[in-house]
Amino acid sequence: MASKYLFKMILTGSGGAGKTSLLRRYTTNSFTGSTKMTIGVDFAVHSVHIPEIGNITLQIWDFGGEQRFRSMLPGFCKGAAGALLVFSLIEPKSFFELEEWITIIRKNTNNIPVILVGSKKDLLDPTLPREISIDELEIFKIKYGVRDYKEISSKTGENVQDTFRKLAAFMARK
Repeated sequence: MASKYLFKMILTGSGGAGKTSLLRRYTTNSFTGSTKMTIGVDFAVHSVHIPEIGNITLQIWDFGGEQRFRSMLPGFCKGAAGALLVFSLIEPKSFFELEEWITIIRKNTNNIPVILVGSKKDLLDPTLPREISIDELEIFKIKYGVRDYKEISSKTGENVQDTFRKLAAFMARK
């Protein structure tokens, strides 16, 4: 069945945050436990059906998170209809680097919907306090107009499908 919509979406965040594992889990339903560093940008296409909206084809652009690739991001943001802003729940530095990513996204797109994604949920120790508080996440969402926050595990697949479906719905309704 033909897609009703075709959207370009971007995966951004620091190197090692889990973007490539998230993309692989979503598009192939697999997890390898180790991935090679994304050099520049990677690309995948995947379709999703949302009952109240229809079929949506997603062109998913996965950006290398290392500083040396950051200069490429503004150009690749052009035409994007949505973004997943990914950080690692076990690496606080990746959360604190998100300000640079969201600033680039906001400057080079037309106020696209963004979902904040905390990855590697399976590695959190529930007996220890979180390094990034729920209050910090809420403040970030409000400050940068982020639509939602999801915690995911690419290893188990928890919340992966739902996160992409939610972003696809946001893009279709915009």
